[in-house]
Amino acid sequence: MGNISVRKDKDEALRKRMESLGIFEKDIVEKFIRSSGKGGQKVNKTSTCVYLKHIPTQIEVKCQRERYQSLNRFLARRILAGKIEEMIKGKESEEQQRIAKIRRQKRKRSKRAKLKMLEDKRKHSKKKEARRFRPKPDDLEV
Repeated sequence: MGNISVRKDKDEALRKRMESLGIFEKDIVEKFIRSSGKGGQKVNKTSTCVYLKHIPTQIEVKCQRERYQSLNRFLARRILAGKIEEMIKGKESEEQQRIAKIRRQKRKRSKRAKLKMLEDKRKHSKKKEARRFRPKPDDLEV
């Protein structure tokens, strides 16, 4: 990948991940495009947007998240590796697991679970009610 402005350990980790997925630099077409959006003259003069195409899988990635081309090159490769991993591993991929977890969390509770939760809330409120200060008739003297 060359001169990328990220820490060496991150660069090495990405390189190993790409190797394990069978992604090689010779299979990637890389182009640099002018970014769009805010930035004015700087954006119009420099090509910081990175376009990658993995030839064997025909997966295309475009990254213009950062201001620096070298950082966008790293991020684009990371996105490409994630997409290819998701395609290869399917349900086993980290992204799929994260999405499945969110679905489970948002799923409606069963009737029994709701009843149990409400019962626990009632018990807790009774406990708190018992702790509340109640003045004795002697304390009410004016």
